[in-house]
Amino acid sequence: MLWSDPENEPPKELRETQSMVRRVGVVLALAMVLAMIVLGVR
Repeated sequence: MLWSDPENEPPKELRETQSMVRRVGVVLALAMVLAMIVLGVR
């Protein structure tokens, strides 16, 4: 870390990427639960 870097403030692209990854993870988790339910019902 350089002395000129802002404190604990990731760049805009990194924050957008993190939020996108978090959203994809949530959707993936919900899809897995839904698949388990559908497979369990059959």
